[in-house]
Amino acid sequence: MSTNEELTLARVALTWLTEPGTRSVHDLVDELGPVGALDLLLDGGAPQQALRESVAARSRAGDARVIAAEALHRADRLGVRVVIPGDDEWPGTVRSLCTLRLFEARRRVDVETAPPLCFWVRGSWPLAEALDRSVAVVGSRAATAYGTHIATELGYGLANRGWTVVSGGAFGIDAAAHRGALNAGGLTVAVLACGVDRAYPMGNAALFDRIADTGLLVSEWPPGAEPLRPRFLIRNRVIAAGTRGTVLVEAAARSGATQTTRRAIALGRPAMVVPGPVTSAMSVGAHEMLREYPEARLVTGLAQVLEEVGRIGELAPVPRGPERPTDLLDDDARSIVEAMPRRNRIGVDALAARAGLAVRTVLRKLPLLEELALVVRREDGYALVPPSRQATRPGT
Repeated sequence: MSTNEELTLARVALTWLTEPGTRSVHDLVDELGPVGALDLLLDGGAPQQALRESVAARSRAGDARVIAAEALHRADRLGVRVVIPGDDEWPGTVRSLCTLRLFEARRRVDVETAPPLCFWVRGSWPLAEALDRSVAVVGSRAATAYGTHIATELGYGLANRGWTVVSGGAFGIDAAAHRGALNAGGLTVAVLACGVDRAYPMGNAALFDRIADTGLLVSEWPPGAEPLRPRFLIRNRVIAAGTRGTVLVEAAARSGATQTTRRAIALGRPAMVVPGPVTSAMSVGAHEMLREYPEARLVTGLAQVLEEVGRIGELAPVPRGPERPTDLLDDDARSIVEAMPRRNRIGVDALAARAGLAVRTVLRKLPLLEELALVVRREDGYALVPPSRQATRPGT
């Protein structure tokens, strides 16, 4: 067995012995290397009592090295590869999880947020390349038609601009974002909470096959692993750390998608929230994110998402109403237009009085207003040109 094969086997065995994200295990690997850390744990030398008990319990189900070897053999038959730190396609961005600390974290999934020990990958794209220019689009499984539309549009638009769309492969917002990217002929990555050979949910089996053909299916768990509930929350830290930013599209009051967004905020990554109807239960969690976290940015479309994550600061256009001819005017000229009677003609002296300007100022501005077709000169004074006949600015 080569050195790299031995390191890979040890990392796979460690992941099986303890759930991904366990900080004490990650620290041991940093200190002793994966092989040394595995030997220590199997010899009962874990530094914490809880970890020793967990390793002992899992070891009663089998030999960690044998199970790891079987998983690697199965992966090879399925066309699935293992990626570990040091490989060319290892995404360095996940190293930022070393610093992830969540405020008032009490649950294990909020405390154990260390970087992955390995990834199982199905698909031909190099993992690091796929994630280098990526945006996560996450949200509710029970999405509304509004949320599905927004997620599809964002997925399509991001992929069309050369960004990888990352999500979790679930029903609702996740699936809509993946499909939007696929429809644009772009790249999408599904980060799963089970083996990459398992379709969960089953209703997305065809979607997963499409993603594997043109993008990537990624997991920290070996082929055949079950989608246990805590694993979805553990998985969310990878979505947040592996991407340039996270967009939340619809989330109920208690939603795993909001956890992904909180992790992005804690990592200092752009965290964006699409607002929804205030009457929708599927937008309660999204709106609470905006209220609770000043760092979260409200976005209403692709341009604003790109402004947040773009390398060269692609600025979104500022929403504004239709341009009017008076937009070109200075304060004095605008005052003259506003002082013009809507229907009748008016002389220069009366106009100057109504506008509160000197007569000479009015005489100086009137030729400009005539040129812009805002006023017209008559024998007995000046009249306002009806709006339907006023000239418009080029391009409006």
